[in-house]
Amino acid sequence: MRVVSWICALFVAGAAQAQDTPCGGNFSAFVDGLVAEAASLGHDADTARRFLASAQQDQGVLRADGRQGIFQDPFITFSRKLISQNRLDKGRQMSERYDAVFDRIERDYGIARGVLLAFWAFETDYGAFQGDFNTLNALVTLAHDCRRPEIFRPQIFAALSLYEKGDFDPATTTGAWAGEIGMVQMLPKDILENGVDGDGDGHVTLKTSAPDALMSGAKMLSHLGWRHGEPWLQEIRLPANFDWSLSGLQTGKSVAEWEQLGVTARQGQLDDGRLIASIILPQGHKGPAFIAYPNFRVYFEWNQSFTYVLTAAYFGTRLQGAPVYDPGNPEPGLEGEQMKQLQAKLAARGFDVGEIDGILGAGTREAVRAVQQELGLPVDGWPTPGLLARL
Repeated sequence: MRVVSWICALFVAGAAQAQDTPCGGNFSAFVDGLVAEAASLGHDADTARRFLASAQQDQGVLRADGRQGIFQDPFITFSRKLISQNRLDKGRQMSERYDAVFDRIERDYGIARGVLLAFWAFETDYGAFQGDFNTLNALVTLAHDCRRPEIFRPQIFAALSLYEKGDFDPATTTGAWAGEIGMVQMLPKDILENGVDGDGDGHVTLKTSAPDALMSGAKMLSHLGWRHGEPWLQEIRLPANFDWSLSGLQTGKSVAEWEQLGVTARQGQLDDGRLIASIILPQGHKGPAFIAYPNFRVYFEWNQSFTYVLTAAYFGTRLQGAPVYDPGNPEPGLEGEQMKQLQAKLAARGFDVGEIDGILGAGTREAVRAVQQELGLPVDGWPTPGLLARL
């Protein structure tokens, strides 16, 4: 489900190591280059050669890398696809089954159980579907491909370190197409740095041990900046005269300031008035509305898709007892080709929307807000057919 797990957290470290083996070209020569690079990093060359001996290019990995159409769905559609009654019921069952583990996570890391349960559900359906791609092949294939080699090459050497410890088998270790392993889908470098032996058997086994997977995921979130014991997301109601231009993650105000502007919780009360938070309108000012607390931003270190992040965060609140969100009555959005047309028009006007991919990413949202302001429309970042026609 992830675009690529933990990419933001690992990008800088990956770029620092990406120096010796150029991407592309003959695959066998590339693998030979990896052996030499491993030796330069302090690994035994013969061990590296044995580790990489079976590596093969996997065209299925490259096809999966280019096929992520689900992220084009708007929040309401996407969240309804992912959040089923079965996942809710199974989440509550898992919460009871591993109650002691979740209590330990909440005590040690200050992360509510709903957060980990939501990731567990979305990533692997609570461990049922962990992926059947050969992990070494996936990592070497993506490192050889020249789209994002600086992200994946360091993961090969992390997997080599796991192999040296006896915790990775290049022939049998499998997972997701982007190299993630286990119930909550962690990359090899994550496992090395944040793996936790949650069941006390002396090994970190993320594929078969739920305590290991959950504790490791919690440690990773803590490492990425999760603030102990604080909330992450809450559904809200906004007054009719709300200044929509204040919405979006680029604007942060204290909860007390939002309350002064008429923001209220749909259920219960808003959290600590001193927390800095943002207002999120995933489908414009006529759709659902949420307040995002500081911990919400940590989700983007797990996944870069705004729609996935918001859905995972919201599902975490559902598993903690929050009601089904009020969808409101949002204006129709743009389909994939329409979104590409909009992105092309925005790019022609000088806005940086990134790749013309039909996905409503952060750059496109900000460009939409700018042209909404220019055209005298509600500045809510939600592109509609009417806006496309105006452009």
